[in-house]
Formats: sequence, C-alpha cells, structure tokens
Amino acid sequence: MVTLCAAAALAAPLGAASAAPATEPEPQRHRTGGPVLPDCQGRPEVRPGAYLLACGDGNSRLDSLRWSRWDARAAVAQGVNVVNDCVPYCAAGTFRSYPVTVRLEAPAGDRGAGEPRFTRISVTYTDGRPAGAPRTVSYPLPG
Repeated sequence: MVTLCAAAALAAPLGAASAAPATEPEPQRHRTGGPVLPDCQGRPEVRPGAYLLACGDGNSRLDSLRWSRWDARAAVAQGVNVVNDCVPYCAAGTFRSYPVTVRLEAPAGDRGAGEPRFTRISVTYTDGRPAGAPRTVSYPLPG
C-alpha cells in the first residue's frame, strides 16, 4: 500500500494542486536566459526554489532547490523531494524529505509565447528514497 501511494504521488506531475503545505518563495516568472520550467498551471518559472511534482494531490514536491546550472540545454539543482508516505493512508500520511539532484532537459519551443520550455524532469535520490521508488525517476513536463 505504501509503495502504491508513493508511486502514485511520484507519477502524478499534472493537474491542480490541493493539499501540499506551501511555504516556498515566489519563483521568478520572467525569462533570464535559457528555457523555462512550466509549473502545474503551465506558467513559466526560472530557477524556482520549490516545484510541485504531484499537481493533482500535492503529495510530492521539490523544495530547497539550489540551481548550479540553467542554460539552453539543461538545468541542474540540489534539493529535497518532500513526499507523503501515505501511512496509514494518504490523507493521514506523513511528509518525508529525501535529498535529490534534479535535472531539467529536452528544451522545446513553446507555440504560444515562443520561449523554449524544458520538457523532461529527472529526480535522482542521493540518500534514501520513498519505498518502492527507483533511484532515478523521470517525468514529461507540461508544455
């Protein structure tokens, strides 16, 4: 059950956020070179300090992101993935933090605004990980 909840939380990168505690700083929404990262609503962000992965239920987010690279090909950050363990079930679960490296890749042009957007995010757990999660998880990004 825990594995199922953790996998569902990690595999839900689209939708509307609802339950995650929100204490992250306001991300930059203007372009400062290189592609942008679309948030859950498709708004462009540049070097955000936090990013919601599980937009549908808020059970997985990236926090304390420190970007060491952000250019036309890729972006790399260190931070933590805060994931609901869903024990005994998701509504009563505990949020647990796991150190991660985040990589954004595969920029593509946006048909609307014309600014390129990263289209893939990879999260690599560097010290521990949610039950049943692989060491590296990759998701397509909204675009």
